[in-house]
Amino acid sequence: MTMTITRRGFGMVAAAGLATAAFGISVADAATPDEIKKNGTLRVGVLVDYPPFGGTDANQQPAGYDADVAALMAKSLGVKLDLVPVTGPNRIPYLLTNKIDVLIATFGITAARAKQVLFSNPYSALTIYVLAPKDLKITGPEDLKSVSIGVARASTQDTAITKIAPEGTDIKRFDDDATALQALISGQVQALGASNTILAQLNKDYPKMKIEPKITLKAQANGMAFRKSDTALADYANKFIDEIVKNGELSKINERWFGTKLEELPPMPKL
Repeated sequence: MTMTITRRGFGMVAAAGLATAAFGISVADAATPDEIKKNGTLRVGVLVDYPPFGGTDANQQPAGYDADVAALMAKSLGVKLDLVPVTGPNRIPYLLTNKIDVLIATFGITAARAKQVLFSNPYSALTIYVLAPKDLKITGPEDLKSVSIGVARASTQDTAITKIAPEGTDIKRFDDDATALQALISGQVQALGASNTILAQLNKDYPKMKIEPKITLKAQANGMAFRKSDTALADYANKFIDEIVKNGELSKINERWFGTKLEELPPMPKL
C-alpha cells in the first residue's frame, strides 16, 4: 500500500531520518531476504516525477525503468511488490524509518550519501551523450568540428563537449534542454548534447529521426540503497543485478524505456 505525506509529516520523517544518521539509532531490525520472503512483500521506494526512470502509467501507478527492475527483484524473491512513491528529498528518510525495504529510485552513488545508506552495485546510469541521426558520421571528438551541436548553456553536457571538441566546433548554446532539443528537431543543429532521458523522448516522439548515441560523455552510476544494517539484502541485490545483466533482462528493460540496448554499466564509484 502506498502512502501520502503532508508537509508537517514530511518534517517529522526528515527529522527522524536525520536523527538516525546523526546518532546511529536503529529504527528497525535488519531486513534480510528470508524475512522479506516470510513477510511476502518487497516494499520499494520509486520516483514518479522523473520518467522514464520513474513515472506513472495511464492509471497513475508507478511505472518506468526502476519499477520494472523492482518487479524483477520481487519475482526473484518470490514475493509481492509494493511500489511506494518517494521524492528526491524524502528518499533517505523513508528508507531509514523503515517505510520501505529498498530504494530503487535513480539514486546516484556518492560518498556523501554512502555515509547514510548502503549502496548496491550500479544497476543503471544517467548518461550524457552526443546524440545525432544514425546516418550522421560521428565516431569520435575529431568529427565534431564538421557538425553543429546544440547544448543547454552551462550544463554538464556543455562542459563535457567544450572539453573534447576541436577548436572551431560550432557549439550552439540554448537556455535549457527543451530549447536545445527543439533546435535539433527543427534542424537548427545537427547533433545534441543530452542525457539518456532526452534520448528516450526522441525515440518515442520522433522515431523517424533515428537518433542514437554517438559519443558517451559521462555516466552517473545509480545504485539501489539499503539501511546500513541490511548487508544480507544488499548482497542479494548485487547477485540479482549481476544475473539480470548476464541474462539480458536488464537490457530488455533499457530498450523498453530508452529505445537502445543497455551499454556496459559504469563501475562502482570509489567512495
